[in-house]
Amino acid sequence: MPKRLAVVTGGMGGIGQAICRELHHQGIQVVAGYSREESAALTWQSAQQKQGYSFDIAYADVTHFDECCKMIEKIEASLGPIDILVNNAGITRDHTCCKMSKEDWDIVLQTDLSSIFYLTHAVLQNMKQRQYGRIINISSINGQKGQYGQVNYSAAKAGMHGFTKALALEVAKQGITVNTIAPGYVATEMIMSVSEAIREKILSEIPMGRFAQPEEVAHVVAFLTNEKSGYITGTTISINGGHYMQ
Repeated sequence: MPKRLAVVTGGMGGIGQAICRELHHQGIQVVAGYSREESAALTWQSAQQKQGYSFDIAYADVTHFDECCKMIEKIEASLGPIDILVNNAGITRDHTCCKMSKEDWDIVLQTDLSSIFYLTHAVLQNMKQRQYGRIINISSINGQKGQYGQVNYSAAKAGMHGFTKALALEVAKQGITVNTIAPGYVATEMIMSVSEAIREKILSEIPMGRFAQPEEVAHVVAFLTNEKSGYITGTTISINGGHYMQ
């Protein structure tokens, strides 16, 4: 079997890095997508190399359709066909609805939701021709239950579920699976930087009494990319310690 090639957007964040590493452990060639300064991306790549992880990196502003297409074209021209796409890029811009600016609404919807269409559109035709593909969208518990001050983020993450189900129907007979993962609160730098009082309040609502580790999310991504997971499509897997049960 040829070595699979995966693209992970937002690959240098807490969850993204864990996903890149777990896929590397599974023998998958990984391209980490980024939208930060190139110097910072190269520093990250070098640090990963020193720890035994060989990742390619690729830049794109995921809020722009053409840039996403160019990134995918460049990757496939230099490394070969993309087998796995993990749509992980995301941001927050939190305000209550009446105080939220149009700019904060637009940028979150573009980054967290429109980007998955842009990137999936760019890889899909080649996946259909090869009759193989794994598309995994990283949503959030807040796309399932909502969250105060996050009408933009919750709307974007909820939209992923509809996107996943509709696309899964379109490509089910062509060897392509499409699934969503909805993590709860994960012990990333963003969560650990909030005040202790807020963290304790969140923890009190989680039956397991702890935050998820990024590696636990990455493990489920790797599970869905496995050849033996080819009969799982159009579904959402929640990783939230029992925080929200549907």
